[in-house]
Parts: sequence; C-alpha cells; structure tokens
Amino acid sequence: MLRSNSVSPIAILFFAFSVVFVTGQTKPRARDLGVPFDGTPGPLNAITDVKGVEVGHTTLISGASPQKAGVVRTGVTAVLPRGKDSNDPVFAGWFTENGNGEMTGTTWVEESGFLEGPVMITNTHSVGTVRDAVIAWRVKRHAPDKEGYSWSLPIVAETWDGYLNDINGFHVRPEDAFSALESAHGGPVAEGNVGGGTGMICNEFKGGIGTASRVLDSKYGGYTVGVLVQCNYGQRDQLRIAGVPVGREISGAKIWDDDVGSIIVVVATDAPLIPTQLKRVAKRVTLGLGRNGSYSGDGSGDIFIAFSTANAGAAASRGLSQLTMLPNDRINPVFLATVQATEEAVINALVAAETMTGVNNHTVMALPHDRLQEVLQKYNRLVK
Repeated sequence: MLRSNSVSPIAILFFAFSVVFVTGQTKPRARDLGVPFDGTPGPLNAITDVKGVEVGHTTLISGASPQKAGVVRTGVTAVLPRGKDSNDPVFAGWFTENGNGEMTGTTWVEESGFLEGPVMITNTHSVGTVRDAVIAWRVKRHAPDKEGYSWSLPIVAETWDGYLNDINGFHVRPEDAFSALESAHGGPVAEGNVGGGTGMICNEFKGGIGTASRVLDSKYGGYTVGVLVQCNYGQRDQLRIAGVPVGREISGAKIWDDDVGSIIVVVATDAPLIPTQLKRVAKRVTLGLGRNGSYSGDGSGDIFIAFSTANAGAAASRGLSQLTMLPNDRINPVFLATVQATEEAVINALVAAETMTGVNNHTVMALPHDRLQEVLQKYNRLVK
C-alpha cells in the first residue's frame, strides 16, 4: 500500500516507482545482474519461501519541497510468522550486535522464548505509534482469553531515515501500521524503496528492504531459511559484493563521515529449533553482514530476530506440549544458510532501490547496475 498526498512531478515519479514494487512487477535482482552467491535459494528467494510467512508494506511518499517539513519518505513493514489469521506464537530468539537502536518486546522474547504476533519495522521516531497500533490490531482481530484478559508486547524495530524523511513530522499513523498488517501476503516480496525501508541508505547508496532464502539439502532435512532486512548502515568504501570492493570502485557523493545508521534483520525457518538455538541463528546474521563489509560501527543499531514456524501449538496452555527439536550437532547447515541468505538479502535491497531525493533536496543515488557488473567483471566475479 502506498499513501501519497502530493501531486508534484517528483512525488508522481516516486509513486510510479512504488506502484511497481507494491504490485509485484518484476525488476532485476542481484542474481539477475550476475552477482554470484553460494547456496540454493528457494523458489521465490524470499523470506516467504518459509511456508506461512507473510509480508506487508505501507509506503509513504509525499512532498517535494526543498524544505524539511512535510517531505515524507518513510513507511512500515510487517512480517507475520504464521500469517495474519493466526494467533499461535512461534519459538524465537534475538541478538543485538550493536545496540544503538531499538527493537521493542525483546525482553519478553528472551524470557519466554516466544514471539507473539508480527515483527514490525519502521523509522526511529515512529516506533511508539506502530507499537500501539499493533496492540489495537491484535485486540481487534483476536478475542481476549476466557477471563477477558488481553496482553501484548509487540516487536517493533527501527532504523533512522532522517536524511531523506521529515522524521520529526511523525507522518506514520496507526492506520499505516494497520495497512501493512492487513495487506501482508505470501508470494513475492517487494524490495528497495518500500515500507519501512522507503527512506533508508546503505553504504551511502540508496538502501531499504531486501530478502533472500536458502533451502537445505535433503540430507540435512530439506528445511528452508528465509531472511528479510531493512538496511540503513555502512560507509561506501567498506561495501563488498561477492568479495569485490565495489564501494571503493564506484565513487559518489559522500553522505556519512563514519559508520552510522542501522540494520534490522528477520530470520525465519521451518527447521524445528528451540529458543536457545534460534538465538544462535540470530548471531550468525553478523557473519553474513561481515561478508558485505560491515564492521558494526558504534553509531549503528544492528539488531536481529529469528523464529521457527515448526512446533505449532507449543504455546497452548493445555497440559504438556510435545516438541520436535533439531539436535545441535545438525544445526550447522542452518547457520550457513542464515549467513548466505543475509549476505544476499542486503545486496538485493541495494539492487532494487531507486535514486531518491528527500528533505532539503538531499539526494541518495542508487547502486548503478551497469557499473556493478563492470566491477564484478574486472575482478572475474561476474556470472554470465
């Protein structure tokens, strides 16, 4: 869903870009450009390859003034582990590589081992609005327990989009969170300048939402691991793609003087993992980011959550729950799949993102596809 209140030419152009994303029309992804990646992706190469997972976006683009106020480049992204019609919690674990950021509700995830409801991602100053909206949405869709008791500690994460967006205008409203939740679906996932990723920057190129997946070999259970990122971190000169120093090869206007920003990563799997194992999975996200050149600077909020859709009904309060668990000595393929899918999801976000102009005429250029291919060819890394 896209909400736009402007009829200016620039806003119309952005609207056209967003309609492409929201309607699922195809555009090149990293593999289409010849970027080599390890591992076997699922049919969609997306987090929605994990059965039951749904993703929704609300993209907010309006205003074309050179001033700051009223120039909106933001939104909300929702990830629902079992889809919007389910009220069945999933086992989960979370990890923060660097805590200059926010992901609400994680204290209870740590304590209980369950993720109850969706994972929401937005901009830094809209976390409270989205959190309250999720509670209202859950109350509306799911009845209180038999004693009339309703209780919710939603997971809402953020990255800062204030370079392009009027972040202090508080343009994300409760209905925008509702829209992201209600529009969530399986199938292809829109990437780039969409949802919470609308105004984000990655390695001083335009960033945003990206996703990827891996399917394990049948001898390892044939499980699927899916990753979705909202990337808004890193310096240009640190960006590496398929081991190639792309950021140093492709020059451009400098935006940051240091490694600032944030990245939120959601990992989904159908492998039967318990919370302690899922925390270990969340930690492996750092290795995927490291492949792309991240060193998780002091100014970056790098926060990750992983969940498993296996063991349905485990949270039900009716006697003993019978669980299935993958032994620890068989978890390595899941770790590797997480690293590989994280690496690719970030590059998919960079490839999908479009050049954007926002507040104070700030412009962030997209990663140029032709130059990326030239650089990969130079280092003999282009897949033809």
